[in-house]
Amino acid sequence: MSNLMHDLDGKVAIVTGAGKGIGRAIALAYARAGAAECCAARTENELCETAAQIVEMGGRAIAVATNVSQLASVEAMVRQTIDAFGGVDIAMLNAGIGGNRAPLMDIPPETWREVVDVNLMGAYYSVRAVVPALKLRGGGKIIMMGSGLGHVGTPGTSAYACAKAGMAMLSSVLAQELWSDGITVNEIVPGPVNTGIGGPSMQAMYDQLTKIGEWVKLADDVVPMAMFLATQPSTGPTGQVFSIARRPL
Repeated sequence: MSNLMHDLDGKVAIVTGAGKGIGRAIALAYARAGAAECCAARTENELCETAAQIVEMGGRAIAVATNVSQLASVEAMVRQTIDAFGGVDIAMLNAGIGGNRAPLMDIPPETWREVVDVNLMGAYYSVRAVVPALKLRGGGKIIMMGSGLGHVGTPGTSAYACAKAGMAMLSSVLAQELWSDGITVNEIVPGPVNTGIGGPSMQAMYDQLTKIGEWVKLADDVVPMAMFLATQPSTGPTGQVFSIARRPL
């Protein structure tokens, strides 16, 4: 029996990084709201689990193994989505990696580049591939999963902070370029989210943040903002940063 809502009936969404964590939570929420969905990430078995959950609840979904740091892979993902569902209305760009925390001089160049390739170039490739499809639908939504570190950097996060800062500016520029096409572009800054990924060191960091008054969220806590932005009219907000972090940027 279907337990879908209807806020996104008739819409088609792509969610990158949908295999686990925040991406999976958003993918499931969009499906519950009625969207047909392309679940994309690098790890195929995790994607298949997400897509299977969507189908079990009465929704429609495909799982497409995608490496967002490769343009051809992203273009293939968009083509498969169009072939399956007829178009694209929402692009939730959530795929990303954090990299190891270390001073810049201790990070090998290839490691630094990988973080930038996935987080920033991945967003660029995703936008480049999906914008023509959004235009064919007469408009749509691009939502980027940013980070407070893209606005206020901290030591040991140079690659990730620079990549997310680039994503923030990409969002701002695109919002202006795509406004006349009915495409809105916004960034979510979730603050710290305990997705259960990262092992004891990450858990220790979350524990410390909780002690000093930070709101350490679960993946589902990010869903309301992702749903809000997906359901706004084409005249709604664009070029904005929506922070749900406990502390100011």
